[in-house]
Amino acid sequence: MVLDDLGSSLRGTLDRLQGKTRLDEEDVEEVVREIQRSLIQADVEISLVMDLSDSIERRALEEEPPGGTTARDFVLRIVYEEMVELVGDSTDLPLESQTILLAGLQGSGKTTTAAKMAWWFSKKGLRPAIIQTDTFRPGAYDQSKEMAERAEVTFYGDPDSEDPVEIAREGFAATEEADVHIVDTAGRHALEEGLIDEIEAIDDTVDPDRSLLVMDAAIGQGAKDQAKRFEEAIGVDGVVITKLDGTAKGGGALTAVNETDSSIAFLGTGETVQDVERFEPNGFISRLLGMGDLKQLAERVERAMETGDEEDDWDPEDIMSGQFTLNDMRHQMNAMNKMGPLDQVLDMIPGLGGGLKDQLPDDAMDVTQDRMRSFDVIMDSMTEKELENPRSVGANQVRRVARGSGQPEERVQELLEQHRMMERTLKQFQGMGDADMQRMMKRMEQGDGGGGGMGGMGGMGGGGGPFG
Repeated sequence: MVLDDLGSSLRGTLDRLQGKTRLDEEDVEEVVREIQRSLIQADVEISLVMDLSDSIERRALEEEPPGGTTARDFVLRIVYEEMVELVGDSTDLPLESQTILLAGLQGSGKTTTAAKMAWWFSKKGLRPAIIQTDTFRPGAYDQSKEMAERAEVTFYGDPDSEDPVEIAREGFAATEEADVHIVDTAGRHALEEGLIDEIEAIDDTVDPDRSLLVMDAAIGQGAKDQAKRFEEAIGVDGVVITKLDGTAKGGGALTAVNETDSSIAFLGTGETVQDVERFEPNGFISRLLGMGDLKQLAERVERAMETGDEEDDWDPEDIMSGQFTLNDMRHQMNAMNKMGPLDQVLDMIPGLGGGLKDQLPDDAMDVTQDRMRSFDVIMDSMTEKELENPRSVGANQVRRVARGSGQPEERVQELLEQHRMMERTLKQFQGMGDADMQRMMKRMEQGDGGGGGMGGMGGMGGGGGPFG
């Protein structure tokens, strides 16, 4: 997740305040130094870092903690509120007829974003259409058309035309019944004058209601200049941050939001058209600080249920009470495909995501789509006995399964090791008593749609975030 290293380091710093009832200046300075270090490493602009850390330091030293509040929870609340203020509100995107223009450099993910946004609008009951005007990049038309088909939305493009403005004009005429027109424009490897002239001409033709700047989460310090140029050319109403499923730092996108005086509209979290989130600042920061995001979790569960197999009688609760088999792992991998990577899902569960992940090896839940596909092929070559009792699989069986699946022996061993790590993780939950579970559920219930609850904050959950 974006700024994930920041979340991990902040949680570690705040945990050192555990048990304290009062804050001293040294405690506050330590938290502020950690925030500054982490944000700078995440490529957030220095001026933004200093403004944020100054506000946190001033409030922590000057404000009086509410009665019964621990020092840790008092600082956590301040950090949460100031970081929500930093990322700002979500871009206004009413569910009504509108035209949205997408801009950005080549490779930023505009074409994929267009399909994801179209899918999102279609799930909200609107009829979206993608108009592909990129005549510069080879394959842009084919990629956009394929993505639109995956999203099951209307598409218009003209692979034989070299005039993007004419394509935009004809695209509107051909898709006039659509409620939402999403215009995908060409990118370049740099901010060339030709790109700016072209996007300005398209902007004049389509007269968009909103112009969104699409930025790779790994953009870094180059975000400021890029955002400034696009702001001068067409005006930027919001930013879409893409590729948050990798190791990107993400701070550059926050810099772009500040530079254009705009906000964040969507987050791209994976490879499929369904891997898109409407940006919600409360939930975003809640996840970052390990407090969960129940609203986003509910949406992911709903999505998985919509695409579920009615004939599948597997009950996920079974893995909480018995042995965790490879068959269970396969079911869990299928569920992950529908809901997103397990680490993202855990981030949305209050009290579990951040803290639990911090205690596990970095690759404990690193099951990418490519690995899952190869794991699935390997399991097809195993016997039912091996699937039910993977610890019985020895060296000879590994060689046999590798030959039968066409996968290297190392990948078979990788599957078995992945199973062992997931089994150890689940045993942490299996070892929780009823009282532990009740405490966890209470914390979840104290949150609302915007984020997770915080036990120890005196039942202050609700009202748009974990602190009300």
